Amino acid sequence: MKHLQFEYGTGLMNASLPDNTDVFIPGVTVPDPDYIPEDKLEEAYLNSIRNPVGMPPLSELAHKGSKVTIVFPDIVKGGLQPTSHRKMSIRIILNELYKAGVEKKDILLICSNGLHPKNKIPQLKAILGEELFQEFWFTGQIINHDSEDKDNMVNCGFTDRGDPVYLNRYVHDCDLPILIGHTQGNPYGGYSGGYKHCATGLNHWTSIASHHVPQVMHRADFTPVSGHSLMRSKFDEIGMKQEEHMGKKYFCCDAVLDTLSRQIEINSGYAAEMQPLSWKTADKRTYVPFAEDKYDIMVFGMPQEFHYGNGMGTNPIMFMQALSAQVIRHKRVMKENCVIICSSICNGYFHDELWPYLRECYDMFQHDYMNVLTDMNRYGEYFATNEEYIRKYRYCNAFHPFHGFSMMSCGQIAEMNTAAIYMVGAQEPGYARGMGLKTRATFEEALADAMRKYTGPNPRILALPQTFKLSAVHLMLKDQVYDGTNGCAHPDAYMK
Repeated sequence: MKHLQFEYGTGLMNASLPDNTDVFIPGVTVPDPDYIPEDKLEEAYLNSIRNPVGMPPLSELAHKGSKVTIVFPDIVKGGLQPTSHRKMSIRIILNELYKAGVEKKDILLICSNGLHPKNKIPQLKAILGEELFQEFWFTGQIINHDSEDKDNMVNCGFTDRGDPVYLNRYVHDCDLPILIGHTQGNPYGGYSGGYKHCATGLNHWTSIASHHVPQVMHRADFTPVSGHSLMRSKFDEIGMKQEEHMGKKYFCCDAVLDTLSRQIEINSGYAAEMQPLSWKTADKRTYVPFAEDKYDIMVFGMPQEFHYGNGMGTNPIMFMQALSAQVIRHKRVMKENCVIICSSICNGYFHDELWPYLRECYDMFQHDYMNVLTDMNRYGEYFATNEEYIRKYRYCNAFHPFHGFSMMSCGQIAEMNTAAIYMVGAQEPGYARGMGLKTRATFEEALADAMRKYTGPNPRILALPQTFKLSAVHLMLKDQVYDGTNGCAHPDAYMK
């Protein structure tokens, strides 16, 4: 037997799995491409920023009197080490701006938190580092995006597809908008960074509702993940519409990151031209040929705190999104009747301060003919316009209420693509059963039940220790070659 440990609450749970179980740990089982050594990072940044793709360098775009916004992502992605992409790129870009004559008073740093919670001061210090924080915070030059601040949101019209587009006014009205992004594997459209950054991070929920919804997320081009889904096309169209309306291009500085969020490659310039170049390198790290054959069972553990915050692994809506993210990433190596076995302490902790609306959503889902998660979708606008939930987003560091509906749209994907899902070790198992999951006390009990009912006595098993603690990959069969798609037609071949 293989004796493994999987995340469980704030600790680990033991599991004894068959000897033929395949184990994959990002960056360990298959090494990442080489990252840039720390002593070469500054040189790599300067070379990229001074030689941008598809647009002039900052020395030509900026001058004395230029109003500049530097937009950086929130704490969900990108690493917090002293040499993180955010910390290094912002400092080097500031130096370039100052050389061009830009004055410090004309620079604004904006966190592109979108529908995510506004950052608290400790989070901003962690993201930017103490030096940048002290330099800009006390002069009011660091702010969080507020999608409900009607006075500071610009209506940019509609894309050709008919999707509404908005943009933070501070970004729209400045002379030079700069986006700091991460080219890291993401189940929503392949990668973070590029146009995904501005389309989701600087927008209004009504625009985000044009793509984070079942009619986009339940299409055949969404699972398994690829860079050519309808969702990704919408990101690009929305970002380009923002550029068209403000009459200028974003200057992007994106980093391809490894498992530990170290920089593999730095790419700067016009997103429409820079984004596909950055993906070429990112594909080598992210789309990993690994499996000899497809798996009957996928095993992993869910900690209480990860990705979106403390409680993600215990809040029943949020743990469904987390389960689905694994399916979206790894569907290429899963059999059609694959079974998931996942540990979670499932103790009933919703973290009501962070997700103040999800307890109400969960309770509604248990009644009134709600058979699948997306039966809740008709209540999306009702929750998204709830003034008290909006006030908590604006002033209490909570998620925006529409964010929960994007989580539910994703959360059904696990149920759609598996024969069964077992939650192991739940302290309050009713919450898991209320989401349609089976519950067992141990991995061994769940495995025995799955073999008896679904897979037979000799299943192919994939174990994914640390899958929520490390920057994930998208697994493929050994003979697969990722061509930028998931084997589906271009998104425009589908009904819009």
